Amino acid sequence: MQQHSALEREFTMRFTSTPRGARLARRLISHRLNDWGHPYATTVNETLTLITAELAANAVRHGHVPGRDFHVQLTLTEGTFRIEVTDTRAEKQPPAASPSATDSLSESGRGLLLVAALANDWGVSPRKAAPGKTVWAELHTRTKGHPLTHRVAPEPTDVDLLLATASLLRDDLGSQPEDASHGDRRP
Repeated sequence: MQQHSALEREFTMRFTSTPRGARLARRLISHRLNDWGHPYATTVNETLTLITAELAANAVRHGHVPGRDFHVQLTLTEGTFRIEVTDTRAEKQPPAASPSATDSLSESGRGLLLVAALANDWGVSPRKAAPGKTVWAELHTRTKGHPLTHRVAPEPTDVDLLLATASLLRDDLGSQPEDASHGDRRP
């Protein structure tokens, strides 16, 4: 008989399938992690925020169905964070194998490379009970001292380079033409 791990924390929310929804998902995950004891400037917070940004951006760009939202779920179970982003488009699937290198001059196509580099594991599964898919990523943490104390993520290869790149990607969705009608206002 399979035993299930004890769920320690969970956050779920539905977002509009727009660049604004993707930005909100990223920000709320960062705030939730801060509330859970992983401050904004920690590796855990920055890594999971970047993974969320990439998966949410992909849900908006590649999984958008007019009138349908995307769903984000963040869970913490026995030292493993799992972020899941579910959209309603089943026919547009990310590559099953590790994403391949993108043309160095391309302005897009690096999101899953970042996810693969930062996460301990990631994948795609069919959406339960409806058309669509869930793209997920897991980040394992190790506990220092008491189980309820601050947790620190393992150091992925070149994480400093990837997190430095994150600042360039964080507001990438905000530069879309549809946001131009909002003038200088930022959501």
